[in-house]
Amino acid sequence: MTVNPADSSVYSAVYGSDAMRAALGERSYLAGMLAFEAALARAQARLGLIPAEAAQAITAAAQVDRLDLAALAAATRNMGFPTVGLVKQLSALAGPEAGRWTHWGATTQDVLDTALVLQLRDALALFAADLDRLIAAFAAQARAHRGTVMAGRTHAQQALPITFGYKVALWLDPLITMRERLAQLRPRVLRLQFGGAVGTLASLGADGPRVAAELAKELDLALPAIPWHVARDAVAELGCWCGLLAGTLAKPATDVMWLMQSEVAEASEPAAPGKGGSSTMPQKRNPIGCEYVIAQARAAQGLVPQLLGAMLHEHERGAGPMQMEHLALGQVLLLSHGALATMLPIAEGLVVDADRMRRNLEAGGGLIMAEAVMMGLAPHLGRGVAHEVVHHACEAAMAEGSTLGAALAREPRVMAALDAAGIARLTDPAGYLGSADAVTDAVLARL
Repeated sequence: MTVNPADSSVYSAVYGSDAMRAALGERSYLAGMLAFEAALARAQARLGLIPAEAAQAITAAAQVDRLDLAALAAATRNMGFPTVGLVKQLSALAGPEAGRWTHWGATTQDVLDTALVLQLRDALALFAADLDRLIAAFAAQARAHRGTVMAGRTHAQQALPITFGYKVALWLDPLITMRERLAQLRPRVLRLQFGGAVGTLASLGADGPRVAAELAKELDLALPAIPWHVARDAVAELGCWCGLLAGTLAKPATDVMWLMQSEVAEASEPAAPGKGGSSTMPQKRNPIGCEYVIAQARAAQGLVPQLLGAMLHEHERGAGPMQMEHLALGQVLLLSHGALATMLPIAEGLVVDADRMRRNLEAGGGLIMAEAVMMGLAPHLGRGVAHEVVHHACEAAMAEGSTLGAALAREPRVMAALDAAGIARLTDPAGYLGSADAVTDAVLARL
């Protein structure tokens, strides 16, 4: 496909989210630019710098639906940015007298960056709300399956028993941290940009700081100590946060996808008619949601270096980095929120098969309990000898197709230290969960 899937009318159903597209779309951007110009006029009118009637007329004229988008596109093609064309149209709509006072003391970067911040305020609200939902969904799963024993796997093989609640807690904990990080970066991102041509507000003389403070109040944005025309660390930080969120979401998506394998079948995405179906194999139910979480996560992470590269601005206004940022930031936000929005119904409707988890544990013939048996024998035989004895019993069980318990019962050194009840106790997965419950509870306590 030759177009960006996230922007296509068909593939947008599985890439990105409609809510984020609306928050970051052209209409909201133009509305943000107009909101800046109207707020600037009102702030300056309150300070007595422009006529109150002019501010009223500019505010009334600052409506997206009144813009000539074709003319604005032509002006943007000529100037490189839409600000000049937008201010020209706004001035005309406000009338000849009021139009003289539009954009008073501002520069293109002020309008573009503040409009971006207004969009980001909506974007961060979307992330926060959906993160809360996802955290609540995983917390509910962790509580419900605190005692559901399953195989813990390392290197794609059964290793030691865990609980499914513990597994979900491993997904949940970094999401709680991501929510904390979002709250921490919010004040660094939602700041007014207002500095004039080179950041000194020279065109407003001594009134510059007063106008900036009043404008920040008008738009309900933080007032930075200095204009950030060429200091893009907050934008880059948001991009990095999106990359971290993407990776955090890809982890549970990957686990669920592997748990959905036919041979495992311990958990799955919620079922729906035709969901994850195949065009030729009627039996198939593919982990399609997980696949799109992972794809969007990797794509979002791939754009983060571009945002970091866009931090390099020359002198008091860069030549090119802003355009790089424009190309990357929207896609990073859209794809990372798309991954989050796709993960939500998976988490909220996750189907867990506790019986299958137990059967898969038993299918291994108890070999998953080898460490437990070794540690149980170590006080009697010494760790090295216990390891050798249990390793021999594991090989015998695998060769014979029997259980670890049966192989151990034939080992004289084992029977000298343990009776049948002791072997049964050491080979029970539910008895070798370590601190699984404690750490699951510790994660839930973070809520």
